[in-house]
Amino acid sequence: MAARFTFDCRGAATPLPHFWEHTVGSDHALMALRADWRAQLERAHRELGFRHVRFHGVLDDDMGTLLRENDRLLYSFFNADNIVDFLLSIDMRPFVELSFMPSALSSGGTTVFRYRGNVTPPKDVGQWCTLIERLVRHWVERYGVREVRNWFFEIWNEPNLAAFWTGSQQDYFDFYRRTAVAIKGIDARLRVGGPASAANAWIHDFVEYCRGANAPLDFISTHHYPTDAFGAPGDDTVTQLSKSRRSVLREEAQTVRRQAGSLPVYYTEWSSSSNPRDPLHDEPFAAAFAIKTVLEAAGLVQGYSWWTFSDIFEENYFPAKPFEGGFGLLNVDGIAKPVYRAFELMHGLGEEQLARNGVHPTVDAWAVRGDKGIRVIVTNFALPRHPVKNETVEVVLVHYRGPARAWLRRVDARHANAPVAWQRMRRPPFPSAAQVRRLARASEIVAEPLRARATRGELAIGVTVPPQGIAAIDVKPSRADGR
Repeated sequence: MAARFTFDCRGAATPLPHFWEHTVGSDHALMALRADWRAQLERAHRELGFRHVRFHGVLDDDMGTLLRENDRLLYSFFNADNIVDFLLSIDMRPFVELSFMPSALSSGGTTVFRYRGNVTPPKDVGQWCTLIERLVRHWVERYGVREVRNWFFEIWNEPNLAAFWTGSQQDYFDFYRRTAVAIKGIDARLRVGGPASAANAWIHDFVEYCRGANAPLDFISTHHYPTDAFGAPGDDTVTQLSKSRRSVLREEAQTVRRQAGSLPVYYTEWSSSSNPRDPLHDEPFAAAFAIKTVLEAAGLVQGYSWWTFSDIFEENYFPAKPFEGGFGLLNVDGIAKPVYRAFELMHGLGEEQLARNGVHPTVDAWAVRGDKGIRVIVTNFALPRHPVKNETVEVVLVHYRGPARAWLRRVDARHANAPVAWQRMRRPPFPSAAQVRRLARASEIVAEPLRARATRGELAIGVTVPPQGIAAIDVKPSRADGR
């Protein structure tokens, strides 16, 4: 089946705010004190446009935010402030996840991850609220209320999973209300939300609870991955993905959008799988998946935070080699994976999406107009074990005015693919500085001139896209047009 897509340059365009750039995910707060983490985040902000960053554990014992010494509670916001100072210095802001429980306040010893984040409710919710009130008031005093009103306060992380919350749903709802009231008591315009659930859970019940309990609620946050609830217990990631559906995350976002009503929706975690060591994270598969999923979420969400921007990440263990399937857009050496380049291509989009005509089983296309021209992004994506092959794609811009030049940028098995270059190097576990430079060059996108055929007010462009490939076509007026 041939792939052909037409876009009307005179037709009504749909606004495309860059909602996927609102926030990006990270590991836990202590990592934000590292110089390499900071260098990578600054780069991701500069090149990909991310505006907020979210991480776990700002209240963990390793941050020293609240500790008990000789039965005396000691508050220290030095490390938290150090992180916020850095974020503001690079024109970013925190999406504050209020977690996990300081051991001084915890009701039990259950922890998660190698850094032992405590996931039990507080034994005294009043003392918890005192901590939150003191921390947030301190930030308002230090940075000014106008600044802190631009932040987001998300209460906890995935409380619907026993791994992250040992209390009940009702325990979380009450905990949320008390915490939100404490924050709003400082300034009514500070933004609070939840339930920060996994797999789109609890949204309806949470909204109904907040309405009935008069609990402050400014936004809905939740998470999803295409591996959620697919396959049987014990299935590997590829099997889970093979049993998923091609646009399942769009379907789920549509449901959450309805459940949230008029409230903004922020997905504060999503990726191509929830496996922290998934080889597909490093491959063009994740890049094509990211573009398709993001652009299908347009109009449904206000934020869509990829988990994570960097492989500088130690939930289970710190990466031992350059490419071992971490969540990051960048690897530990700062080498861009194919999915980083996907976000780079989306960052270059304008904000007016043209209406599309055309369908195909594996190929999708979007045309977005900006100040400098039109960028068409084509993906040829399929889930593992589903049929996909090279596809010749024709893109037609109807009612395009004047002569034009076109350029092609690719991300696929042969283009902008540093992991393949690393494999050709025989997978050095600790690349030298020279090898890192070679891998960085292999990760780059190269623009190629592309022939565009203009006939009777239409501009037609053909391109072949391999399986799990991306082709970005930039169309700009030629110099002969004088515009």
